[in-house]
Amino acid sequence: MLNYKQLHYFWAVAKAGSIVRASERLHLTPQTLSGQIGLLEEAIGVALFLRVGRRLELTEAGRLALSYADEVFQIGSELEEALRNRPERQAIQFRVGVDDAVPKSIAYRLLAPAMSLAEPVRIVCREDKLARLLVELAIQRLDLVLADRPMPAETNVKGYSHKLGDCGITFFAGAQLASRCGGAWPRALDGAPFLVPGKETAVRTPLMRWFDVHQIHPRIIGEFDDSALMQAFGQEGIGVFIAPSVIADEVRREHGVAVLGQTDEVTEQFYAISMERRLTHPAVIAITDTAHRELFASPDPGKSAFKEKE
Repeated sequence: MLNYKQLHYFWAVAKAGSIVRASERLHLTPQTLSGQIGLLEEAIGVALFLRVGRRLELTEAGRLALSYADEVFQIGSELEEALRNRPERQAIQFRVGVDDAVPKSIAYRLLAPAMSLAEPVRIVCREDKLARLLVELAIQRLDLVLADRPMPAETNVKGYSHKLGDCGITFFAGAQLASRCGGAWPRALDGAPFLVPGKETAVRTPLMRWFDVHQIHPRIIGEFDDSALMQAFGQEGIGVFIAPSVIADEVRREHGVAVLGQTDEVTEQFYAISMERRLTHPAVIAITDTAHRELFASPDPGKSAFKEKE
């Protein structure tokens, strides 16, 4: 292995132009420098200097070695500067992708614990379709993907789906529309104008199946991949819409809508998808622990599948 102290002595002599001047700068004897350079030349098997009269000149190999030595010691100087000026508490970068089917409020509640760690965290958040996010995860541009479903079986990405939890769904409508949705629950939805999640969302199929089982035929007037946009339309009284029950109170307050009812027969599930079978990133661990303990804590046993509006 190359002796970097000897390389430094060679570099100092080459820059100074003579062993005597280099020895004065390094506070070493000329004999020590000459001996160390001789050992370097012996180790690499080539001469680095030629003596021309009382001067030293670099050989062809010496000029090549000097060009590399310049880069080596420049990088060393940059490293020293970077370490000296390094902040005491450098933020941990956490790169997370959010499937656009995941409601923004749920995404925030899942990610918030990562911002409360003892170590500072800098979050980089991207929203996109799940397929594209999984590609980013595979090439390690993301640390985690939040989704409303586990990783699809047909995906050519080796990863692991960690279930964060699930919950039922709640049905909402603007005040005027809610007053027109009379009758027993859930029959009140029959014939009502309805805004449904897009076909790419995981909840769409079980919701439509639930309608069939209970022989409910809403009048579907809109489909939305983005839940926030669906809620904006619902707020204006365009149609009935759904949201995960864990954020029901928040949706009701923020949008000024009424709760028509709730069911646990249709559930929304949420997953953290990573390249790790055993989670190690501190931000990911904080997310999964809080989701299990708080956001998606097990409901009380014996809870009714249907809940009418109050």
